[in-house]
Amino acid sequence: MSDDKLKPLRDQIDAIDAQLISLLNQRAQVAQQVGHVKAETKAPVFRPEREAQVLSRVAERNAGPLLSSDLQSIFREVMSACRALEKRLTVAYLGPAGTYSEQAVWQQFGQAVDGLPCVSIDEIFRSVEAGTAEFGVVPVENSTEGAVNRTLDLLMRTTLSISGEVALPVQHSLMTRTGTMEGITHICAHSQALAQCQAWLNEHYPQLERRAVASNGEAARMASEQAGVAAIAGDMAARRYSLAIAHAHIQDDPHNRTRFFVVGTLQPGVSGRDQTSLLLSVPNKSGAVYELLAPLARHGVSMTRFESRPARTGRWEYFFFVDIEGHAHDAKVAEALAELQTQAAFFKVLGSYPHAA
Repeated sequence: MSDDKLKPLRDQIDAIDAQLISLLNQRAQVAQQVGHVKAETKAPVFRPEREAQVLSRVAERNAGPLLSSDLQSIFREVMSACRALEKRLTVAYLGPAGTYSEQAVWQQFGQAVDGLPCVSIDEIFRSVEAGTAEFGVVPVENSTEGAVNRTLDLLMRTTLSISGEVALPVQHSLMTRTGTMEGITHICAHSQALAQCQAWLNEHYPQLERRAVASNGEAARMASEQAGVAAIAGDMAARRYSLAIAHAHIQDDPHNRTRFFVVGTLQPGVSGRDQTSLLLSVPNKSGAVYELLAPLARHGVSMTRFESRPARTGRWEYFFFVDIEGHAHDAKVAEALAELQTQAAFFKVLGSYPHAA
């Protein structure tokens, strides 16, 4: 009896699926035409501002019952597959496979790209600067541990621009080959992950040695090969390396998030919901920082982040990383930046890009 009721519903689903396939291929054909126009004008294949607008419209038009976030995930993969018909991008990230950095790649670009795992943040920048990859995804700050200083240092001297940002919830798990902690002598993870789980580790496994490694993905790889090693990593790493979860969600802050920058040669246009990152320094005099930032207030531009890094001159001088709301091409932002540039000892726009959802 239940089959009699289900069959007409399943027939409806099959018919709708056929329509979806036809419409998706129609979309892909139009995307191919777009690709031909881009090729003629030498326009970039990846337009983050355009993709951000599409995802924003998906949420605005969604009447349910699907969640907007789920629909956006579907459309992100549709755009990724259509983009790959123009050109399949290579994106460098902090490897090996199974890291949060790899997850950030998929969240920004979708699955239809080639990931290039790198052993260090330095190598990510080098790969993009050399043209081995079109883009790189690098961690820039964590809500618990703060800035990733190596990324900030490399942004000081790179010729690359920030093309986008990704914000990921970070949920750490302790994983082993067996799913138990029996026989474990070491807990391995990236230094930031160890710090983000410090209180939990102190309470539950204070006797075990903690060892910092290049990435959580590397820790998971080690745990898959060494019986005495437990890794702190995410679920993607557990699946990638066939590990079992011994303890889930061990991060000290349940709202732990990591922010990533997308770096490349692309300078995105205005999306309508943008952010601009700046690198500044000031003369070493009283009130210099206040005077430097005053143009932002005068022109009604909101500052969302302010981070200092030593200039490494030996004279106690600093660079400042500043995030502001809006695109550098927005009228009030452009006016504020023009005034700010006249007051700064050093001024560089690191990039304007769509704000992460």
